[in-house]
Amino acid sequence: MTAPVILTSGDPSGIGPEIAAKAWSRGERFVWIGDPRHLPADTQWRPVAEGEAPGNGPMAVLPHDFAAPARPGSPDPANAAGVVAVIERAVRLVQAGQASALCTAPIHKKALKDGAGFAFPGHTEFLAHLAGVEHVVMMLACPGLRVVPATIHIPLAEVPRALTPTVLETTIRITRAGLVRDFGIAEPRIAVAGLNPHAGEGGAMGREELDWMAPLVARLRGEGLHIRGPLPADTMFHAQARAGYDVAICAYHDQALIPIKTIDFAGGVNVTLGLPFVRTSPDHGTAYDIAGQDRADPSSLIAALRLAREMAAARGPSARMV
Repeated sequence: MTAPVILTSGDPSGIGPEIAAKAWSRGERFVWIGDPRHLPADTQWRPVAEGEAPGNGPMAVLPHDFAAPARPGSPDPANAAGVVAVIERAVRLVQAGQASALCTAPIHKKALKDGAGFAFPGHTEFLAHLAGVEHVVMMLACPGLRVVPATIHIPLAEVPRALTPTVLETTIRITRAGLVRDFGIAEPRIAVAGLNPHAGEGGAMGREELDWMAPLVARLRGEGLHIRGPLPADTMFHAQARAGYDVAICAYHDQALIPIKTIDFAGGVNVTLGLPFVRTSPDHGTAYDIAGQDRADPSSLIAALRLAREMAAARGPSARMV
């Protein structure tokens, strides 16, 4: 029997509980871990045990008590420890084979820091810590595009220093391994974006491409990788160009996220590559401004749940119950 996808509650003051209930009502099947008090009042749910299949009917809930009720739009510091504990519990379940994959609802880093002393920049780094993994990669995926930013949440002024040959090569190798293992692509086609406008235009707009990016790509191509670049980012994302690669490795956050959010704003999925388990997440935040108003769109969560199941199936027996 295939173990279920487990969905964490995320910040109960955000839209996580609402979009979980909406995803269930639209036919998605998963086990939600959190405090049932935080679900929308009209949600029909039933408690399940760890590792139990979700079934049909009422929403499958693995109860986890929090300190306080949820106040939509206003995070309660008393609940911060519960948010962290749910993530930790979910990771233990997926590592033990009682869940096939982990899907995480949005958290708010400042709320966790204020209420529980959360010391990590975000979900991705915390999951890597729990898994004992040093390097992971953030991928954003939708049906028409996969992108990976080699540097993530840092000021743009720091990108040229942070984007080193080691960082880029590590990102490329983890991404390639993830596409093979989790997406079933035997020979991934990789496109690498340049750092500078027009990929430096022969050194006129920057020398990183000439000095080390092109030699790195050439060396990896010599090892047998299907890789091209560095390419001008402004010509990489139209439809014809996207057909020529399976993933675009980008130099910095916005270079990667602007095209995918333009192509599929509601349906993008955040994937963490390099973990010993499958992890996906909707590509949006807690949306405090609309929490509790029945306005949240579950499309990205639904896409994340479906992709989690597909990735778990691609991994095979290692992602299934013994």
